[in-house]
Amino acid sequence: MGSARILAVDDERDTCEALAEMLSTWGHKVETAFDGHDALRKAGEFRPDVVLSDLAMPETDGLWLLRNLKEELPDCPVVFLTGRGTIDAAVEAIREGAYDFIVKPLDTARLKVCIDRALEKKETMREVQTLRRRLKQLGSSDLIAQSAGMRKVIELVEKVAPSKASVSISGESGTGKEVVARAVHNLSLRRDKPFIAINCASIPATLIESEIFGHERGAFTGADQRRPGVFELAHGGTLFLDELGEIPIDLQAKLLRVLEESRLRRLGGKVELEVDVRVLCATNRDLKQEIKNGRFREDLYFRLNVFQIHLPPLRERREDVPILVQHFVDKFRGDSAKRVSGVHPEAMEVLKNYEWPGNIRELRNAVERAVILCDGELITREHLPPDMAGKGPERHTFRLPFGLSLDAVEREYILGSLQRNGNNKARTAEVLGVSEKTLYNKLNRYAAEARTQQGGPSRDNGPLGGQGGDGPLSAHNLVAR
Repeated sequence: MGSARILAVDDERDTCEALAEMLSTWGHKVETAFDGHDALRKAGEFRPDVVLSDLAMPETDGLWLLRNLKEELPDCPVVFLTGRGTIDAAVEAIREGAYDFIVKPLDTARLKVCIDRALEKKETMREVQTLRRRLKQLGSSDLIAQSAGMRKVIELVEKVAPSKASVSISGESGTGKEVVARAVHNLSLRRDKPFIAINCASIPATLIESEIFGHERGAFTGADQRRPGVFELAHGGTLFLDELGEIPIDLQAKLLRVLEESRLRRLGGKVELEVDVRVLCATNRDLKQEIKNGRFREDLYFRLNVFQIHLPPLRERREDVPILVQHFVDKFRGDSAKRVSGVHPEAMEVLKNYEWPGNIRELRNAVERAVILCDGELITREHLPPDMAGKGPERHTFRLPFGLSLDAVEREYILGSLQRNGNNKARTAEVLGVSEKTLYNKLNRYAAEARTQQGGPSRDNGPLGGQGGDGPLSAHNLVAR
């Protein structure tokens, strides 16, 4: 990560100044504070990207600072430095929203990785807020888009909605044709009247005439009562006929007559009824080719095709993916009471680069699945459908600072893999290509090294020393995750 603003907080001035000097050499802009009140005041002025604070301080400790920072800077990650005697308090801080904690004496490489990850999370949350502001600007409309192609669609919808013209909406399955039809209705003078939608492909051929035009009691076997059709139900409002090309050709003439005369007769009925309905239709078939093949009436085609709107597939409007994803995350989070708030950049790249054969319907389902699986704040690649998560040139990106020993690199890689796999050791061992026994042995060795280091140097051994601790292995990795 690049340069960032970091607020370093410690009641021991030597420790705080040494920490600030080290952070400055890493290219960060650093401000120091020596107690909680001082830190809270400077946080309001300095607006740090990360707060790095001692946990055990007199009068106002780290937990006090964390709780007050959540009101002042709710999206600022807080990393605590803790000694051996305050690990329980550090775990409590994680529960209250701290990003992480590191046990003293400090492992500088570990600290650098932790800060980089905290900055990455803050950047992701900033992008989430940007997407939410954009969603708010778009208003309550279900037409969520910022690509040029979809902005053109919205422009067409706004122009045709106030008229009485029939509208033909085309596009691949799952592109949102019914959403566009509802938008036309909601922006029309008929917005307070019914909007009725039927999928002609889902109705058996023997029932479609009754479904559209209604029937009288006794019109056919099983017709034990009068039933109005969709034209009557939509009277005064809008009727959306999805998959129009599936209507049998012998019914198309009857449909054309209703459209031209605004009158219909129920199946088995003797009385004509007047209906006032605006008809919108959609199909993913080529109706011109259907006309050539004798399966669709040309006069009906021209009657319904007064105004055309074509929806581009999702793969041709990839810039819309992030804002659609955030819309669905917010929706499903509310439905499931989850705390997930956004998508990790790596997972978002997968979503943007996927081909989306099922278009927005497939995207919606993928996000719903991910929200169900996600127990944290950010959806990661592992929460995406397996066939989708496996796409892309690289399964994961793993970044480490220069200067680590091979043992430290292996340790970070193993712990990072364990975290990515939700602490599932069997899955982690499979990903790493080792046996579960080997993985357990390494984790036990790391824990033993941490326990050994807890009996190490005290605060008196140097400004970045402490009361002993886990050293290079954060207890958070093994306890809280």
